[in-house]
Order: sequence, then C-alpha cells, then structure tokens
Amino acid sequence: MPDNRPRAREKRVTGPGAGVHRRGSGTGSGPVGSGSAFGGAPSGGGGGGKRAMGGGLGLLGLILVALLGRGGLFGGGGSASPAPVQQTQAYQTQAVQTQAAPTSGSQSGYGALSDLLGGSGSSGSGQSSSGSSSGSGSYGGYGSLAELFGSAGGSSSGWGSSSYGTGSVGGSSNTGVLNREVAPEAREKFTKLKGNGRDTVTILVYICGTDLESRNAMATRDIQEMTKANISDKVNLILYTGGCKRWQNNVMSSSKNQVFQVVNGSLRKLAETSAQPMTDPATLQSFLEFGRDNFPADRNILIFWDHGGGSVSGYGYDEKNGGGSMSLGKINSALKNVGQKYDFIGFDTCLLATVENALMLSSYSDYMIASEETEPGIGWYYTDWLSMLSKNTSVPTLDLGKKIIDDFVSSCASQCRGQQTTLSLVDLAELGKTLGPDFKSFSQDTQELIQNDSYKQVSSARNSTREFAKSTGIDQIDLVHFAKNMGTEAGDRLAETLLSAVKYNRTSSNMTNAYGLSAYFPYRAMGKVRQALSALDGAGVDDSYADCIREFASLQTMGQAASGGASSPAGSLFGELLGGGSYGGSQGGYSSSQSADELAQLLELFLGGSGGISVSGLSGANSGFLAGRSMPTEDAAAYIAANHFDASLLQWEKDDKGRSVIRLPEEQWSMVSDLNLNLFYDDGEGYVDLGLDNLFSFGDDGSLIADVDGTWLSINNQPVAYYHTDTTEDGDQYTISGYVPALLNGERVDLILRFDNENPYGVISGARPVYDELTETDTVARGLTELKAGDTLEFLCDFYSYDGTFQDSYLLGEPMTIGDTVEISNTELGDGGVKALYRFTDMYGQHYWTPEV
Repeated sequence: MPDNRPRAREKRVTGPGAGVHRRGSGTGSGPVGSGSAFGGAPSGGGGGGKRAMGGGLGLLGLILVALLGRGGLFGGGGSASPAPVQQTQAYQTQAVQTQAAPTSGSQSGYGALSDLLGGSGSSGSGQSSSGSSSGSGSYGGYGSLAELFGSAGGSSSGWGSSSYGTGSVGGSSNTGVLNREVAPEAREKFTKLKGNGRDTVTILVYICGTDLESRNAMATRDIQEMTKANISDKVNLILYTGGCKRWQNNVMSSSKNQVFQVVNGSLRKLAETSAQPMTDPATLQSFLEFGRDNFPADRNILIFWDHGGGSVSGYGYDEKNGGGSMSLGKINSALKNVGQKYDFIGFDTCLLATVENALMLSSYSDYMIASEETEPGIGWYYTDWLSMLSKNTSVPTLDLGKKIIDDFVSSCASQCRGQQTTLSLVDLAELGKTLGPDFKSFSQDTQELIQNDSYKQVSSARNSTREFAKSTGIDQIDLVHFAKNMGTEAGDRLAETLLSAVKYNRTSSNMTNAYGLSAYFPYRAMGKVRQALSALDGAGVDDSYADCIREFASLQTMGQAASGGASSPAGSLFGELLGGGSYGGSQGGYSSSQSADELAQLLELFLGGSGGISVSGLSGANSGFLAGRSMPTEDAAAYIAANHFDASLLQWEKDDKGRSVIRLPEEQWSMVSDLNLNLFYDDGEGYVDLGLDNLFSFGDDGSLIADVDGTWLSINNQPVAYYHTDTTEDGDQYTISGYVPALLNGERVDLILRFDNENPYGVISGARPVYDELTETDTVARGLTELKAGDTLEFLCDFYSYDGTFQDSYLLGEPMTIGDTVEISNTELGDGGVKALYRFTDMYGQHYWTPEV
C-alpha cells in the first residue's frame, strides 16, 4: 500500500456495552462537540470544521450570488482600538506585616508555612537533588498514579506512562544532551559572574494566579516549594501576586496585588496595591522597576507564572481583572522601559518556547527557559534548583537550567503520568546573532516554492510537522521539524542553527520531534493570520518570515474559497431536504472541469468582498493579509485548478469481498491531509452526534475500506462522543489524540485520550477544563487534571433533530465512578439506527463528507 495514506488507530471490540441513551432534559450549554455536525460551534476541546463556500452552491451558483449582490466580507472593519491601560499605583516600599498571624518559631512580620497553606495542604514532593521523587509526600490532587492505582500502564488499564523522549530529525537529536559550545558569532553575555559563590542574585517571579489557583491551588503549591528551598542571604526571591478571584491560602489577597519576599521558609509582605490587571504591561513594568530599585544584584532572573498562548496570544489570563493576554510586543515594551538585563527569563507557562519570543527577549536576557507544549498543571519544581543556586550563587546558567528542566520532567513523569511535557534552555546571546540570515533565507526560499507551484510541498511539510496544542488551533509548530520536513538546503541550515542555540532540551517519551523552539505558521485558523502578523511585527521578527506566512495563508485561503468543501455532513444525511448540492450526496462541490479562468473569476469576486463566498473566521477586520500577497490571482487560480481534491469521486462501491470501498487516484490521495469516520446514532427522536474517529483500513490496491461494524469508542463499556483531533508520526512511532466531552465531579471538561505505540488501545491522559463563554481566553489552559479513584464522570453529547437543527447537549449514559482501572474499547451501540459517513480533509483544510456507508 502507498505510504501517503492517513494512519488509523487500532480498535479492540470487547462486547455489547451499555448502549447509547440520552439522559435528562438537556444541559442548555450549547454544542460540546467539535462542530462536525451541521455546522455546530466548536468547543474548547476540539478544532471545529471550517465554514466553506456558502453550503454547497458550486462555482456557477456562487458567481450568480456574487453578481446579484455584493456583500461586506472585506468591507470596512478595522481592528478595534485597545482599551486604555491603567497605570499601576506606586508601591509602598516599607515592610508590611502579613495577614496571617505569626506562629511559634516564626519571625514577627512573616507568614508561617502552615499559615500559607491554611492547614489544607500536604507535604512537598520530597524530591532529591537528582529530580527523582522520594519520600511519601505528594500534592493533594497531584499524587503519582502509581501510588493511587498500583502498577499502571498497559492497554487495559487506561492510564498512560511518561518518561524521557529521544526524538530526532535527520539523525540530529538535542534531547537530553547539554551543549556547552557557543557559536563564535554570539554576543557577550549581559551577566558577568564574579565566581566562587560571591555573586548576589535577585529572582523576580510574576505570578498571575487566575483559575490555576482558584480551582486547584497550583500557585500556592509552587510557592510552598519555594519556601521549602534553603534560600541564602545572597539570594533575593521576590514574588508578585494578583489576577486571582480566590487564593487557596490565607496570606494572598484577591482584592490586591502584593509583593512578597521568601525568607527563612516564610513569606514577608513588602508592598501592596489595589488590584491591577496582571496582563497590563504597566503592571509588569512597575514590578520590574520595584525589583531593580530595591534589590540590585549581580545576577537577575525573571520568571512568568500563569497560562500562555504561544507567539500570537502571548502571556497570561487574569480572571480577576480581565484585559486579555499580554502580547509579546507588550512584554517587549515593559522590558524596554525598565532597562534591566537578565541572566535568564523563564516561563512557567504553556507554549512560550517560541522563536518569536526568543528573538524579542534576546535584547534583554542571556537565556530563555520555556515549554513548546502545554505544561502539566504542577509546573516547575522549585525547591531543589533554588537550593542549588543558594548553595553556589555563581553556578553556571547552563547547569542551573539543566537542573530546572530535569526536575520539571521528572516531576511530571511521576505526578502527571501520560501528559506530554517539554522544556528547553535557549542561548539568546547566540540565537539573536546567528538566526537572522538563516531564518531569512529559509523564509524567502519557502515563499518562492509557494510562488513556483510547490504549495503542496510546503503544505505537506506543515501538516506533518509536530504541532503544539493542536486542538486549540493556535498554529504553533516545532521549527526544526518543519525546516527539516521541507527537504531544502535552507531548511537544513536553519535547523542546524536552531539546534545549536538550544543548549538543553528534555521531553516526555510520548513527545517526539520537539526540539526546543516553536514558531507560528498558519494552517487551521486563517482568521488569526492578521493578528499573528501584527504580533510578529511587535516581536521584531524579520519581514521575510511574515511575507512567507502571508503567501502561504493567502493561497490556502483562496484554495478554501475555490475548492468547495462543506461546513457539515447535512448534505450527505439529508440531500435535497436541506437544499444541498451533490458530490456523492454531500454538500458543496468542486467540478474537475472548472477551468483556471473560471476559478480566477471566482477568486476575483471573493477577493473583492462578494456576498455568498466565505471562509471560516475571515471578515473585513481580519482578512487584510490577503491584500499583501504577491502571487497574482491568475497564477493562484491556475495552481488550484491543477491541485484540488475532486470530491465527485467520493462514491462507495463493493469490492470482491462485499466490502464498501472508495477508490481514488493516487494524485487525489496526495491532496488528503486527514480522514475520519463521522457517526450519528438515531435514537428514535433525532441524531446523537458520536463524533469523529480515525477508523478505516486500506486494501491491497490502496482503496479505502469502511470500518463500520455497529460499534463505537467506549469508556468502561459506555459509548461516548469522541473527537479525533490530531495524529503525529515519526517513522514507526505515532501518537493519536482526541477528546471526549464530559463532566468530572460536576465540572465541564474534555477528557484527553491518547493512542500510541505503548498504548495502542488508548489511555486517558487527563481532563482539561473548558472555560465558559464569558471567561474564555486566547491563552491555553495549563495542565490536565488527573483522574483519581472515586471521581465521578458523566459523558456529554450533542443532539440534532431529523432536519439537522441543533437541539441541545445531553448527558450520555449513566454516571460512572472511576475505579482502579479504566478500559477504552469499542462496544456495540444498541438497537437504534446508525448513520456513518467519512470526512475527508484536503490540503487547504476543507472538509468533504462521503455519502452514508
């Protein structure tokens, strides 16, 4: 069989199961699925289907609509002006007594550790200097699953395992290897150490507690780790707290922003002010100035603590004061105004080990420590590296950074089994001087490939590159992996430069092809391209990379507009009932006979803002990147005409064994980026959307064989709504991920499922909280909640009437109490009718549904 076929997950059928039945009168919460059914809105867990051209009118119909009335797709609508920021009030500089009463043995004016935890916490992890877990203490809800359930792992248990990753690209691996060499072009370091432990150190930790603290006391637990360190009098550990509706201790106040110093295992409050937005750069600036003026030192360290959202969204979510996230450009402004230089700047957040962030920070810091992927909720382990630094304040930053990374990965391996982890140490003094020429050359080379009819090469490389927080659609990918996937000399040079600057990198074993630095490159969320280009400019990224992104996004967007596709499977399920056109029964359609001239006419109407032609997420306010493309419309139309997915070929036929198959030419398979089985259950009143699963097989002749046997993915024999989100492959190694909408102990979550070489039948990595509509943020929730014995699960599903109208989301099946093991398998669905379709996704990101199998 050719190797250009999507990968299917392995399926194990275990029995009849509990069947499919809705419970209750509906949740009233809106859709909980990925939006695959009838254009439903995506939830926080999955990337929804993109809206295509007006639901299936075809080219001539679109042209008629366009000629009859020109809409406002691109008319007017610039970006809204940002709200004015409020300057943080001046700090008090005198010491202020803590709210908590001092206990026996504590110094007056200091909060004791028991006061900080309010009596509810447990002991620290007791990690040794090697980062391995020792002792019996663990964090309340973050104890090792091995302790909770005994020996974990294996396909039947449902629980994952985590250890160290060893991924490589083209034979080059930087995982777990400390590189002490420095390129000769690197600038001198800002920080000049005196040596022999004579240096003084100031560590500023900017803690926006947000829901991480109010829900799960994560900030309190990290602060507890800090107080357990043996801090010397040469180390000033200064904390700034805010952005939280409820602190899980009796020291911090949710109504104020406060400054604390960690001294002798306790907290001393130094200053406070009224609550200010933690994502306002003025708030950050005032804290940095406070640290600079009151705690001058030979060695300065800055750590950001909260959520993160990659290069576009930047840092932070303030649940108390709002204000959106703090972009890289705003961080840049605060750092520039303060004028301080740092030994390293760290991000105990998700997704900020990005090239864009590193280039911005290179003007202010010698090193960056950050994660490419979402961080597990426990974050960094602080006790041992702070003690190490206090013992020798002149310890080289490479060794200190290695300690931070090793402790983090080890802690996550023991306490967050199955969660994917990354953390890297980047030499900014080197990267800032070496990256420019190679990054520019790669960007220009890639842009030229797109202009010279090789968009498919770039699209294929992008689609097969390690992507982070993929289900959220932030379009953040590993830049080394992407550069090598391009297969060009410019890509090879860029990868070598990046690998040289990443001095230390560690990942969990289930995270391959993560080499320490990611970058924004659009593919899933075209509506964010304009915002992303602005963010790149604010971070000081070279214009050539922005031009490359604009070229790629423009052709992809025009490909979406011209190639048809469908927003839902409604046409396949209902046909003419909903007024859908037909390609094998599904909505939308692209005729293989359409000429480049016809497409050029269509694209001119689209680019001119014609009504009836739309692409998901695009509007006049966020489509400005299209005007900056360099490829003429005629050239784009000619390329799309020669490189499109012909959905008219999606017709089922029987093979010689009586199986339902679809046969496509090989050039058509080269256009397919994803393939999923979309299943609906008829319960007698309408359709239960059971989601999307990559279940299929291929015949010896390469034909698609439908995998439809009346079973569906189940947890402990209960069929659930499951949505496949991404598949990552590295040779024979693979990871398949998806989510199940549910209530965990009454809280709305998405259960994250993972299938890989070690767990072919699946494990539950954890549960990710789903923000409600009023508090949703562009940053990504940090960490997964571990399931524990005794937890209650209630599954959710979307329900549609027979005419395709969304009714409500419902509880699915009976409540389930988690025991010592969880089994993922396929079970029979019951007596109701099953409607099964396959959803093809082409290289432009458009969806096409087959007729019913």
